[in-house]
Amino acid sequence: MLKDQLEKLRYPIGKFSQPEHINQETIDSWIKTIAKFPEYLRNEIQKLQDKDFELTYREDGWTIRQLIHHCADSHMNSFIRFKLALTEDTPTIKTYKEDLWANLPDSNMPIESSMKILDGLHQRWATLLSNLSQQDLKKQFRNPESNKTISIETAIGIYAWHCNHHLTHIINAKKL
Repeated sequence: MLKDQLEKLRYPIGKFSQPEHINQETIDSWIKTIAKFPEYLRNEIQKLQDKDFELTYREDGWTIRQLIHHCADSHMNSFIRFKLALTEDTPTIKTYKEDLWANLPDSNMPIESSMKILDGLHQRWATLLSNLSQQDLKKQFRNPESNKTISIETAIGIYAWHCNHHLTHIINAKKL
């Protein structure tokens, strides 16, 4: 497979692109995406049979089942990162090996437990994000892998993108 084709399959909506200026309208749109993600996800998977959760969006890609469990893992980590940034002075976050997590035994179980996590987590996350002050939005955490600091407002955009990114993977997997 050509490198460009693989990149398009890996990033069907493109990579996250940070706007030059992030305004309240943009933040509100991102928060809405985060709030609605479990609903959008349920709409995409509601008619799938158990065997369909083994479909992948590309060769050697994660299955729909792994994608759903990954979103629960990733979004739990993100929620904690946001809370750390809100309560500490530019904390260094803990990273994790997503590819290894996606192959642990709990990533092969039925998806309902992760859907329950996503339902509750996204409700709490959207409530938290909707009540942040302008000062809160500027708070940051440091990623030790890139050694970059990321503001909460940028992280909101990254995770709205993350929701859409994996939702598109699931949509594409259903087409194959």
